[in-house]
Amino acid sequence: MMWGYDGFGVGGMGIGMILFWGLIIAVIVMLVRGFGGRPAESEIKMLARTPLDILGERYARGEIDKREFDEKRRDLSTG
Repeated sequence: MMWGYDGFGVGGMGIGMILFWGLIIAVIVMLVRGFGGRPAESEIKMLARTPLDILGERYARGEIDKREFDEKRRDLSTG
């Protein structure tokens, strides 16, 4: 006779079911966070950048020279 075990208790089947449903819930939470969660900090920073910020970054990286930077800065401030 098995005391306290009715086939759905804490035995192997019960632990397996807990792990199975825990995995299902974890996957759902990950999907919701991935697709509908708040944007990451890097995405917020990219959205908050102005054209003048981007121009300054290009100048700092050496992609454009001082003359081109000043010209484009004037264009941005007048346009």
